[in-house]
Amino acid sequence: MVLSERLRTGILAALFALIAALVVLFTWAYRDSAMPFLRLPETLHRILMVMGGLIAYELWVRAVLGYLLRRDSSPPPAIRYVNALIETSMPSMLVFVLSREFDPAGVLQGPVVYLYAVFIILSTLRLDFWLSTFTGLVAAGGYCALSFHFAAQTEGSAYARLLSPNFVLAKSIVLLLCGVVAGLVALQLRRRISRVFRALQERSRIVSAFGQQVSPAVVEELLRQGPGLASRKSFVCVMFMDIRDFTRQVEHRSPEEIVAFQNRVLGVAAEVINRHHGMVNQFLGDGFMATFGAPLATGDDCRNAVAAARELVSRLDIRVGIGLHAGDVVSGNIGSEDRKQYSITGNVVILASRIEQLNKEFGSQILVSREVLERAGNQEAGAEPLGPVRVKGRDAPIEIIRLA
Repeated sequence: MVLSERLRTGILAALFALIAALVVLFTWAYRDSAMPFLRLPETLHRILMVMGGLIAYELWVRAVLGYLLRRDSSPPPAIRYVNALIETSMPSMLVFVLSREFDPAGVLQGPVVYLYAVFIILSTLRLDFWLSTFTGLVAAGGYCALSFHFAAQTEGSAYARLLSPNFVLAKSIVLLLCGVVAGLVALQLRRRISRVFRALQERSRIVSAFGQQVSPAVVEELLRQGPGLASRKSFVCVMFMDIRDFTRQVEHRSPEEIVAFQNRVLGVAAEVINRHHGMVNQFLGDGFMATFGAPLATGDDCRNAVAAARELVSRLDIRVGIGLHAGDVVSGNIGSEDRKQYSITGNVVILASRIEQLNKEFGSQILVSREVLERAGNQEAGAEPLGPVRVKGRDAPIEIIRLA
């Protein structure tokens, strides 16, 4: 609301500056050829003084609003109504000044009166129904009061009939109704802005809360596709990591110390996985499962997975076991209507878990399948083929490569 108010005051200051420039331009264009332009008429002096005062006032209000904005606060409601009263009385002030030099009835039918409409239109930027209605009321009251005040001075004027009570009251009612309509528009704008603001807050809350459970990539994909994230078949690289001798390392620690230890290790692991465009699907107490290629594929998922595995081994000050396998899986939301979970399903997941367990047998830290290494490219440094290895749950052996 403060930003919107500040925008409105800036528009008004620019509008008053434009009007002042147009007044000077028209005075020069239609001046008496015998009168030097530098000797401005007294009326023009008064008009420019009034316009200068209006510009200064709007710039001052804009500065105050900027100060409040920096302090994350807003003006009290009473001050907003006082400001609306002052601003909407400005056309009345101009009418009064011009009526001292010209026919008041003509002034009241001239372009100055249209400024009331400008203030009513811009009142929508206050995003307050009652303030816009109040603006229309002040405009109607100002026009009505001026018209009845000058009515007695306009006898014989060509515009005298236009200041009769029926014309004046009809115009005043129209100005008031314009304020009400502007208020309804402001109300709709406020509601829509509030809905957008709440939606952004909800999105931020979801990303903050849900992003702590799974990769931010999944959160973004869920927000983009909605809760009905469709199941699909895709090629992914699956990683399992396990902390070696976890039971022995935490045997004499308190529960708080165990949680701190897990957070330290798994926190580093999650950061590494995310930076290499992977996703931690599930923490498993003393390890985790991660995938590269779902829900978002990069085309270098196996390369990213191997790079992440090497970095994990180099950064963690404990021994871990990492297993990588790649292939087709089915990814998407599974579960009931009330509760769903993003899941990766397929034999690839089972085999990646089995490969990770082989680290205990070979005394290694990183084991990958041939499928992973062939797609990784330029990742064979230090690779040691271990030949075909039989794993639990699979008849045919798998060719395993040791990377660390």
